[in-house]
Amino acid sequence: MLRLLGYFFGMACVLFLVAAAGIAIYLANVARDLPDYAVLNSYAPPVTTRVHAGNGALMAEYAKEKRLFLPIQAIPDRVKAAFLSAEDKNFYNHPGVDLTGLGRAILVNLQNFGSGRRPVGASTITQQVAKNFLLSSDQTIDRKIKEAILSFRIEQAYSKDKILELYLNEIFFGMNSYGIAGAALTYFNKSVTELTVAEAAYLASLPKGPANYHPFRHPEAALERRNWVIDRMVENGYVSQSDGAEAKKQPLGVTARSNGPSLFASDYFAEAVRRQLIDQYGEKVLYEGGLSVRTSLDPQMQLAARKALQDGLVTYDERRGFRGAIKQIDPSGDWGKALADIPALSDVPEWRLAVVLAVSDDNVDIGLQPAKDGSGKVAADRLRGTIDAKNMQWAYRSADGSRKTAKSPAGVLSPGDVIYIEKLGDDASTSYRLRQPPKVQGGLVAMDPKTGRVLAMVGGFSYGQSEFNRATQAMRQPGSSFKPFVYAAAMDNGYTPASVIMDAPIEIVSGGQVWKPENYGGEFGGPSTLRSGIEHSRNLMTVRLANDLGMNIVAEYAERFGIYDHMLPVLSMSLGAGDTTVLRMVSAYSVIANGGKQIKPTLIDRIQDRYGKTIFKHEERLCEGCNAGDWQNQEEPNVVDNRETVLDPMTAYQITSMMQGVIQRGTAAGKIDLGGRDVAGKTGTTNDEKDAWFVGFTPDLVAGLYMGFDTPAPLGRGGTGGGLSAPIFNEFMQAAVKDMPESKFVIPQGMNLIPIDRKTGMAAADGDPNTIVEAFKPGTGPADSFSVIGMDSTMAPEEILKTSPQANQAVQTGTPGLF
Repeated sequence: MLRLLGYFFGMACVLFLVAAAGIAIYLANVARDLPDYAVLNSYAPPVTTRVHAGNGALMAEYAKEKRLFLPIQAIPDRVKAAFLSAEDKNFYNHPGVDLTGLGRAILVNLQNFGSGRRPVGASTITQQVAKNFLLSSDQTIDRKIKEAILSFRIEQAYSKDKILELYLNEIFFGMNSYGIAGAALTYFNKSVTELTVAEAAYLASLPKGPANYHPFRHPEAALERRNWVIDRMVENGYVSQSDGAEAKKQPLGVTARSNGPSLFASDYFAEAVRRQLIDQYGEKVLYEGGLSVRTSLDPQMQLAARKALQDGLVTYDERRGFRGAIKQIDPSGDWGKALADIPALSDVPEWRLAVVLAVSDDNVDIGLQPAKDGSGKVAADRLRGTIDAKNMQWAYRSADGSRKTAKSPAGVLSPGDVIYIEKLGDDASTSYRLRQPPKVQGGLVAMDPKTGRVLAMVGGFSYGQSEFNRATQAMRQPGSSFKPFVYAAAMDNGYTPASVIMDAPIEIVSGGQVWKPENYGGEFGGPSTLRSGIEHSRNLMTVRLANDLGMNIVAEYAERFGIYDHMLPVLSMSLGAGDTTVLRMVSAYSVIANGGKQIKPTLIDRIQDRYGKTIFKHEERLCEGCNAGDWQNQEEPNVVDNRETVLDPMTAYQITSMMQGVIQRGTAAGKIDLGGRDVAGKTGTTNDEKDAWFVGFTPDLVAGLYMGFDTPAPLGRGGTGGGLSAPIFNEFMQAAVKDMPESKFVIPQGMNLIPIDRKTGMAAADGDPNTIVEAFKPGTGPADSFSVIGMDSTMAPEEILKTSPQANQAVQTGTPGLF
């Protein structure tokens, strides 16, 4: 018996050794192919790029995985406790694999064998880190063994806090959010430090299966799982019984963030920034690099720009009449569901969609579009309202001429028509106004002329209606708003504001073709000063001036100001016949406004990488001594302006003064009122009134815009820069400069201010009612005799005397000069 027992014992030992050897060989083979866990040291996950306005408000986020990296020290204890309770309560005690939990899981799975229940897992947080970072998600024995081996090694190489930090920043929470910081924003629109016990418990319940505990699709399962986590927190001593009971009474409270920009009205600006970031760094860095971008956007100014442009576009559009309903639906039964499925303009919250339920001669009964929750379920409320006849009179005229002018709402709308409406009065009011998205479009840019920082940008009526940015992408003819650069080139090359140019018909023959430019309206005024030419936007004078000056010089200035990259030096370009953008025109006017310094327009002030290191900043001026540690009676530091001077400061002031005249008595007279502030600007209207421009500035702010159809077409009678665009500029600037300190245009030292006759350009006689004070550079002044530039055979001297009283007077006084 002893020999038999010995034999069996020996066989058992041999089998044990063989099995042990087999296991050892298997483990050695598995371990040989293990990935290097040292890569966890250089963990750099895809992180969300965040774009902020100038005041720090969040504008937009860009990410393939919505993740914000948080160090473990920044994560509150209650949040860590929720995840430990839900996933691995023995995390701080086990060596990487929880043998007790593993045994318990095996026992439960054996008991559930054949029941169809899902097997219970026993992975620790360390094992999940090993799987998520270094292994696949395959459900195989090999993968589980590798996971266990790596977990032991990771525990030996890293601290528990480091492992928990990796886990909390990597895991997927559903709704395209990764990491605890991203999840807190996505689900509750708050930072991790603001999470309550109930909110932290819900987030801790998600890694097990985000789709199974979706807050809108499976709210009951989500609530049950959250409460289970709260119970585990109480059981593990992280939360008191009373606090746990109170937390379980709370609703889920999920307020999912929208995917669009967080800052209202910033859509066009944010998209322009996104495009620039891709150009600079590429898509991978944008969507995974975790950049922190501080832009130049002024949110309040942006709101003012949006409102001014929208008001102008809608006013123009409504004058042209009503184009009809957006769509037709059945108004009987539950009209709310059909109406809720029609997309509205998401970035024009003042307007809502509504369906016409009944129409009479006095008013229209409407039903308002109901809201949808996060799961797409339509709200049960069916709100109604009324459009009185007086609030839709503009629509009595048909824009397409399909009907005669209506006399009441019944002649315009029918039951089932889907329309846009805007509330009148307070929140309790049920009175509305009929609206329609305009076909006409435009773009507006506002800029700090001293730095080139773009403070506001609107690329059209609505980003939801069209994502095309007309402020930066639309190539349009600037028309007469280009003229100040022709005149600036002239005054840099010997002309003065009092120089006299012939305003009379002219023919240009080139290549067998005859070009006969005309003034707007067809009239002409004979000999006139350069100031008069700018103020009244005289095309004929501008062509003669450009011809006398030379188009090569004009082209050089246009390129120097950044209006065009390469300008064709032909005379028609002097009237703004080339294509450029609003942003370029505003940048060019900023050079005049700041006294001639070149600027680089920018939407971005600073960019930091994920570690906080500044990798880009717009400000290039130098300041020695600005970063002094303390004040020791040293001189105030000076900012060294190393920017190139592209225009004589005296010329800049002369042009500014002349453009002040545009507003005071020229093509924008009566359109601009900034309460006595210094303001200058220029209107622009292209051929057939297809584009209407206005660009203007105060000493501290430049703004410009155009209005026109995307497919250029005539704007119709009165579609001029003065009639359409100047009022928009005025509305915007009144709001934008309201809280700015008032400042004046600075007259450069050495400039001479001399009274002249505004008609002849010569020195003014005492008491002359036509006197105006003009700015002259040193060594220049009003002419001693009446001299006209650009005189040719087109108009004989005697014809000049007939059309020009000032020339006739000059002849009678014996000082006609050279015609």
